[in-house]
This record gives sequence, C-alpha cells and structure tokens, in this order.
Amino acid sequence: LQLTPLLDRKADRLSVNILQRVAIGRSAIMEPAIFLLDEPLSNVDAAFRAVMRTELKQLQRQFRQTMVYVTHDQLEAMTMADRIAVMDHGVLQQVGTPLEVYNDPANVFVARFIGAPGMNLLKGRPAESDRGLVVDLGPLGVTPPLPGELAAAMRGARGEVLYGFRPEQATLVQNGQGLAMPVTFVERIGARTIVHLGQGEAAVKTVFDNDVGLTIGDTAVIAPTTSSVRVFDAATGRAMRVGG
Repeated sequence: LQLTPLLDRKADRLSVNILQRVAIGRSAIMEPAIFLLDEPLSNVDAAFRAVMRTELKQLQRQFRQTMVYVTHDQLEAMTMADRIAVMDHGVLQQVGTPLEVYNDPANVFVARFIGAPGMNLLKGRPAESDRGLVVDLGPLGVTPPLPGELAAAMRGARGEVLYGFRPEQATLVQNGQGLAMPVTFVERIGARTIVHLGQGEAAVKTVFDNDVGLTIGDTAVIAPTTSSVRVFDAATGRAMRVGG
C-alpha cells in the first residue's frame, strides 16, 4: 500500500487519502475470507480515487479473495467489478458482468443508472412499415427498422414503449435518415464532447469526438447504431426480449 515511508507518523499527520490506505491495510492484514468495502473512496479526491480504483483491483488479484464493494459511483463499478449487482431501494435489479449490464440492461432503472451519461429513452409506439417493424416517435418521426430478435420480441405489443440507445452509440448523419433534433447545449470535456439535443421527454445526449462541429441552435440529425438499440415496456419498465 506504499505506506512504508509513513510508518513513523501519527494518524493526525496523515491526509484523508493516506488514512484510507491505512484502513484498507488494517483489513488486509487480518487475512479475511471476504473483504466488505462500503464506499471506501467516497471521501477522497478525484485524482486519488482514480489511482485507488486501479490499486484495489490489483490488490484483489494479489490476495485472490472476494471483494464485495458497495458504491453509488457507477464508474467505479464498471471499471473494477468482475460482476455487478445493481440495486434500487434494496431490490435487486440485475446481476451480470459490466458489459452485460451496460449492453443489455434489464429495465429502465439500470439503463439510466449505468453509463455516463445514461441510456437515452424516447417514448413511442410500435408500427409496421414496408421496411419492417419500427417505433413511431411522434414529432421526431419513425426509427430505422428494428433488428430481427428485437422486432420478434415486440410483435403484438400495442402500448407505449421506450426506444433506448446509448449516447456513445449514435452517429451524425449528413445525408440520410435519422432523428433531427435541435442542439440545446454542448459540453466539451477534453477527449470527447457531450451534445444535448431536444427538450423535455424528447431530449437525448450524444457523445462525439472533441472536434465535432456543433453549436447551440444547430439542428443535428443522428442515427443510433441499429444493433445497440434496446426497447422497454413503458408501463413496466422491463426490457423487451425474446422469451420475455
């Protein structure tokens, strides 16, 4: 834990970051069968939190012991976990690997919670077209045809659905079919840019490279990656899948 140079110091002369290392070391030296960590990095600064995420993962591999790690920070869960259990008010929502939970959220809560930003969800209704099953999004128009398995899961659905796609899984369309939406805000955060589109229930976020040429007031046409689209029952919030 890189504490050797500090062994002669009193606890009141240690920073919060170092005290957190001491607490982890105090647990590790007991050689427990299972580590239970309840938001161990919540009180440390952002830079140290990034370092400790890596170190804790390496320690877990070194100890070869199970760590149960509680966090409200979904980034910590995604970067550190072998398996994630997503809970809401004490109710288990989904268990899976980070990629399973990210790519195939079981319900609306998981879709919105996992991801930074969370999944975009637009209200619509299933509709038949000459190209296949689509979702009618009202003023935004209709979506591209849904992929085969998803279309099969939605056959016979009559009520409202939520058409979902990740902000990272949409592209700008210059000449083609997509969702035309006004740009309402642009967040440039280094290597990537988060573009806010639309308003109210028809608002989405998209993530592009930092050189994307969009400004507030522009109209952007976006096309979600077809294979990444997910659809949820608007009444129950559950993902629509083949076999239920």
